[in-house]
This record gives sequence, structure tokens and C-alpha cells, in this order.
Amino acid sequence: MNTLALRRRRDPFAEFDALVRRTFEQRATGFNPAAEVSRDGDDAVVRLELPGVDVEQDVTVEIDRGHLVVRGERRDERAEERAGRTLREVRYGSFHRTFALPEHVTDEAVTAEYDAGVLTVRVAGAYAGRAARRIEVTTQPK
Repeated sequence: MNTLALRRRRDPFAEFDALVRRTFEQRATGFNPAAEVSRDGDDAVVRLELPGVDVEQDVTVEIDRGHLVVRGERRDERAEERAGRTLREVRYGSFHRTFALPEHVTDEAVTAEYDAGVLTVRVAGAYAGRAARRIEVTTQPK
């Protein structure tokens, strides 16, 4: 059998179609808040920028099958009167961010706080017992 026949032919139209789909899928979500994950001792700290979001009504933080899931919706409507005309600006969009958690993390280890447009989620003990350990590499005698 010829090995060249086993190679897949490159389809530039399929590649372009996939690129267009990815672009529009990202825009369809409307809003993707910036996120930062850092370490504070044994705790993991996740910060999401959510300025102007009503976290009490529009944001949900939950643990789902070993993942921290933050989802919600941003609704921002502004109206401005200028020279007898009204300028109305409406921005909205739902968001969904997921972060993998270690197996030993329980619901009680997770706390969330919102201040000055930043949602801070602390996962207590996420790094506990996770020290790096060097593995010896052996070689075969020649």
C-alpha cells in the first residue's frame, strides 16, 4: 500500500469555514470577562473583571463536576440627551467561564466576594499537598 495515499488532503475551504465559525461563535457569546488565576499560599484565587454587573441578580458561582463555573449576564443601558436628541447605548451579553479544580476541593472551600468591579473567588487549600517532587530518570546500561 502506498503511504502517500494515507495522508489527508488539505481542504482550504474547510479551514476557512472553521475559522469563520470560531470567530462568530466567540462574538455570539457577547461578553468574555478577563480572568486571572493566582496562588496565595495554599489557596487558588480567581479574579474576574465584571464592571457594572449586578452580581446579586446576574452572576452565579458554582461547583459542577470538579469545575468552578462562573456564569452570568451583563446588561448595561445608557441614555444621554444632547441638543434635543437622545443617544441610547445598550450593551449586553452572557458569559460563562470554567476553571478545573483539584479532586479534594469541596464546596465549603470556595468563597466569592465582589468589590469595585472585580469578582474574587478563593478556593481554600487548592494547592495543599501539591509540592513538586523530582522523579529520578534511569538509563539502560550500554
